[in-house]
Amino acid sequence: MSADQLETLSRIAVCKHYKRGEMIFNEGDKGNGIYIVETGRIKVFKLSMDGKEQILHIYGPGHTFGEVPVFQGKNFPASSMALEPAGLIFLPRDRFVKLITTMPALGMNMLADLARRLRDFTVQIEALSLKEVPARLAAYLLTLSREQNNETRVSLPISKAQLSNLIGTTPETISRMFKKMGDAGLIEVQTRTIEIQDKEGLEELSESGRL
Repeated sequence: MSADQLETLSRIAVCKHYKRGEMIFNEGDKGNGIYIVETGRIKVFKLSMDGKEQILHIYGPGHTFGEVPVFQGKNFPASSMALEPAGLIFLPRDRFVKLITTMPALGMNMLADLARRLRDFTVQIEALSLKEVPARLAAYLLTLSREQNNETRVSLPISKAQLSNLIGTTPETISRMFKKMGDAGLIEVQTRTIEIQDKEGLEELSESGRL
């Protein structure tokens, strides 16, 4: 976006701050605006009838969320919570929709971002339903590599417990998989920093699931 477009958008923006563990919105709440993560990290998740949590997304600075119900004029289909102290930029729905009619470039940028995330979400669903845990974990590390624009090192933005929830397994299994991947020469784990030693091997693992 141009400087003028950003200036126009900033006029409708509201800064909001959340404590760790504070809810941003609950599933079923009216989609009253779009959120942009400025600082911190948030999770988007759903709860089953028996209270089991499934993390759908984890977003850090620069990511937007909550767009779909805003455009549909419907309720949020999932809940969101701050994983750590977070600063968010909030764009109220009524003012944003009015603004987008006068700024076609903003609408095109939003569509491009939504299309990219729909593709990523499709890959995530495929991994959860069709791939084994090693393949899911390898695919997640490769996704982090792309997001962080670093082919040799990634930083885990979440705990092992949250990661296990995200890819549908247990923290113990995550630890075992990290060790096996390390023994195979694919990665080296240094607390929350992962050195990627064999990217091609990691890509092959993300497809085959054989470790």
